[in-house]
Amino acid sequence: MQATITWDGNAKFTGESGSGHRVTMDGPPDHGGENLGPRPMEMILLGLGTCTSFDVMHILQKSRAPVTDCVADLEAERADSVPSVFTNIHIHFKVTGKGLKEAQVKRAVQLSSEKYCSASIMLEKGGVNITHSFEIIDG
Repeated sequence: MQATITWDGNAKFTGESGSGHRVTMDGPPDHGGENLGPRPMEMILLGLGTCTSFDVMHILQKSRAPVTDCVADLEAERADSVPSVFTNIHIHFKVTGKGLKEAQVKRAVQLSSEKYCSASIMLEKGGVNITHSFEIIDG
């Protein structure tokens, strides 16, 4: 896996993934940015949320659960001092489907957090406390 980050002036950067996808990242105005893209730490949070959501959906679909939607809301706390690392992250899944079983959703979230989500496991090894919750929406 590889990536390239190119400085675009001030606090703006373009990241290009090895698969050829690009994303603009920028800092806030008080740090010389123009707010033209997410901050780097927001990208880490977005990556975590996508990684674990991918797992949850894959596990539910593989078990033939009647899932139609999945939204993960993440809330993160960071250290007050530099480096301002993540200290706590809570991930709340809203899983929608007709007749979803609580045990299936609980298992999918648990397997993602304990076995499959590389981002979650890596961040936890770095000292981040990650918690999870879920709700099932019938629909």
